[in-house]
Amino acid sequence: MGQAPGDIKASEITPESVWLDRRTFLKAAGIAAVSALVPRLARAGGADDKPTSFDDITHYNNFYEFGTDKLSPSREAPKYLKARPWSVRVEGLVAKPKTWDIDEVVKRFPAEERVYHLRCVEAWSAVVPWSGFPLSALLKKAEPKSKAKYVAFQTLLDPKQMPGQNASVLPWPYVEGLRLDEAMHPLTMLATGLYGKPLPAQDGAPIRLVVPWKYGFKSIKSIVKVMLVERQPPTTWNIAAPNEYGFYSNVNPAVDHPRWSQKTERRLGDLFRHPTLPFNGYETQVAGLYKGMDLAKDF
Repeated sequence: MGQAPGDIKASEITPESVWLDRRTFLKAAGIAAVSALVPRLARAGGADDKPTSFDDITHYNNFYEFGTDKLSPSREAPKYLKARPWSVRVEGLVAKPKTWDIDEVVKRFPAEERVYHLRCVEAWSAVVPWSGFPLSALLKKAEPKSKAKYVAFQTLLDPKQMPGQNASVLPWPYVEGLRLDEAMHPLTMLATGLYGKPLPAQDGAPIRLVVPWKYGFKSIKSIVKVMLVERQPPTTWNIAAPNEYGFYSNVNPAVDHPRWSQKTERRLGDLFRHPTLPFNGYETQVAGLYKGMDLAKDF
């Protein structure tokens, strides 16, 4: 894990067939620890939970810090972003604030493998074999205080490493937030790798958030700060376009984006579109978090 993402050689990337065979073995051995938490990612129209190819996952990205088109991050991020040294500060309404070195994080919180379906607001999606650990594990170490109601996140602010920050396309640094119960949910994870390898730079190296029942922009990349706060924190896309991007951003096919429908999606590598599922297919696990809320108003 000490290797910078830009230094990963193609020959060192675990082939998809090998990774899939390994997961089959782990399941057969009964040691797929999160299998009870992760629903089968079946979709209508014949789509299944086969992970999206490594090439698609790493060459079709939203990461405006490296450009606004989908191919720019794969070209630019490996040239500029340095994943070592790296630290993540946990602070705010906690009893034990701490600055974690990324290698300490990797050592302290052993990685689990999870296959999550992620859907972007532009109506494309991917099934990603992440490796990482529950966000709750890091938060529990900090011991949140009783007044803590939300968790705020911040991406690295460094225009030399992230040249897209020299443009004013978004307010920088990129910030995101979750309600504390969302952050503590066992499906919410901090990812440090995919396909069994360290996160590539364009996918949010060296550590990113993954919240599978929300639109992809909630899963903030290249995190340097986690703060426990009492009030709902600002989030980048809500600041930029509040009529289009709400704080919660749960996948809801019944609520269209103002400029396009959210009723269907196209998975990377597929020719056909498939119906979008409420909460991205994780309704059984997470719908209870929003009991009594108007999900069209609190979008």
